[in-house]
Amino acid sequence: MPTVIHKTRGELEEQREQLLAGVHMSYEELAERAATYSLSLRELDVWHTIEGLDYLLDGDS
Repeated sequence: MPTVIHKTRGELEEQREQLLAGVHMSYEELAERAATYSLSLRELDVWHTIEGLDYLLDGDS
């Protein structure tokens, strides 16, 4: 049976900010480095997680 996680918009936004703080980059810096394939594996994992969070946040508008 699949696991479903329920989070509020605020919780998703907070998680996104914590992820960016954890890699010591702004969203713009992370996106730029992702575009040039200049991320470590950990940073790439954060990038993909943020992409997923942004998808959820955009769908909640």
